[in-house]
Amino acid sequence: MPLELSQQARQRIAAVRARYPEAQAACLPALWIAQEELGYVPDEAVALVARELGLSAAHVFGVVTFYTMYLRQQPGKFLIQLCTNVSCWANGAYDLLAHLEERLGIKRGETTRDGMFTLLEVECLAACGQAPMMLVNDTYHYDLTRDKVNALLDELRVKGTGHA
Repeated sequence: MPLELSQQARQRIAAVRARYPEAQAACLPALWIAQEELGYVPDEAVALVARELGLSAAHVFGVVTFYTMYLRQQPGKFLIQLCTNVSCWANGAYDLLAHLEERLGIKRGETTRDGMFTLLEVECLAACGQAPMMLVNDTYHYDLTRDKVNALLDELRVKGTGHA
């Protein structure tokens, strides 16, 4: 069955498009709507957004591959985005990234075999005063240490599977 956006998502994209004089200006929010609905932006979704906006698929593909906020692959149940920008870097983010890779058994950009965790290295999540930090799905976690990361991973695994 071919991938389609819901009627509600298409209406939201049309409403966003109506706010801009040029369709290209609506591309970022339209892609965000597609990602909210699908969980990521596969090639089929690129074509759908292009169709909804009246843009070329090549243009939309260029946008979706330029910005790291768009996920090109289905993420795990818990999307971990660790900031490694200046403040986080200076406060040990790369040590935490190595620790997360070791603890999860994956490298950045990968998903655990059980589909539970996806680990991404990202630039600035706007919490420099509480670095190092990471975003798990839609929740910020600040002032991280290895112990805090371990406790959070244990909590998420229980939440994700229903048992320890």
